[in-house]
Amino acid sequence: MNIILKLSPLFIATVTAIGANAQAADNSTREGFVEGSSLKLNARNYYMNRNRQQRTDDNIEWGQSFTGIFESGYTRGPVGFGLDANAMLGQKLDGGGGTDGSTILPVGDGNGKAPGSFSTGGGTLKMRALGTELKAGDLFLNNPVIAGQTRLLSQTFRGVSLTNHSFDGWLLEGGQASFTKLYNQSGHRRIGTSYGTLTGGDESQHLNWAGVAWSGVSGLTSSLYAAELKDIWNQYYYDLDYTYVVNELVSLNPGLHFYHTQDTGDALLGDIDNNTYSLHFTLGVGHHSLTAAYQRVSGNTPFDYINQGSIPLDNSQQYSDFNGPNERSWKLKYGYDFSSVGLPGLTSAVSYSRGTLDLSKVDPDSRGYANFYNADGKNAKHWERDIDLKYVVQGGKAKDLAVDLQWATNRGGNGYGVLGTDTDEYRMIVDYPINVF
Repeated sequence: MNIILKLSPLFIATVTAIGANAQAADNSTREGFVEGSSLKLNARNYYMNRNRQQRTDDNIEWGQSFTGIFESGYTRGPVGFGLDANAMLGQKLDGGGGTDGSTILPVGDGNGKAPGSFSTGGGTLKMRALGTELKAGDLFLNNPVIAGQTRLLSQTFRGVSLTNHSFDGWLLEGGQASFTKLYNQSGHRRIGTSYGTLTGGDESQHLNWAGVAWSGVSGLTSSLYAAELKDIWNQYYYDLDYTYVVNELVSLNPGLHFYHTQDTGDALLGDIDNNTYSLHFTLGVGHHSLTAAYQRVSGNTPFDYINQGSIPLDNSQQYSDFNGPNERSWKLKYGYDFSSVGLPGLTSAVSYSRGTLDLSKVDPDSRGYANFYNADGKNAKHWERDIDLKYVVQGGKAKDLAVDLQWATNRGGNGYGVLGTDTDEYRMIVDYPINVF
């Protein structure tokens, strides 16, 4: 992908051009390998129940995980070196006969029962100089073109990344990842996609990315990213978000997210020419917020992204992303912070989303997306209702312990059934983070 090859030297040139001032600033913040180190633990309890309305094989799983993340500081000197490490353990509490497959635990061995436990670990070598950080190994990534989700465990990527913060208000980054460790498995695999179907042992060998994010004006942020999933797609992303504070009580927040995805190389998933965007406007009044969002998928394939990844589209909800072929969707969301009634740490959100798709235009011979075709799905429809209630302990020995209750209801019709059955999904997530040092 040409744009990646052109941007990477730009990052290197930018880093070398920063000069002595950046080096002095970098040295002033370097704490030392031991002095700057930290160890964080998190105990997570996760229950998920997917109640399939037209099927008898509901997905019900419950697990407990423990995650430890060690991050060293950097050695002193013009060039600093460091080491990060992580260890994760997931244990099944429930996931009996025929109820596996909720994505909390590894997929069962054919008897409908998930394994009793699974674990993983990894390390990362890192180097910092002139405001630039280079990492190689197992990475926790979070940007619009490659971002890992968390269920019981976290998704990681194996590769290299480069980030630069030398310019005030700017972030420049790039990298390459060849493997991913999914959030419900122990081992690594090649990076796949969430909605495309690869056949015949086809795999993409790596994902390249480069991007720049800017936050130089108070309340205004913007970013531009490009990525190549080798032999599958080139993907480009742009966003713009602005928060205007009218007064101490009222704020306004308009925003835009835009993706363009185009097949590349051997086109292992077939032809892709997809533009997807979402617009949102949020009105904040005291402890209340009201958001209206509109999302549009222009293309005869769904808007696709990496397997188990996350995306910043406004209508990506708990159960559905509202990203089907030729889909138009809108959302209304209301949020409330209970600190105004003497309950700090308690927040809630309720939303309703509705989408219309045209599945009749999907190529029935598509290499990767033929399963979306439905001759009767010209006006396929679905809606989703989401409720979220979360409490974070504000003080004491249990400080930062968080309990999150989530409920989603998704219903479809007019041919939408080809994408999935009507579903009620319940989640209960309890996190207890501990900063050891």
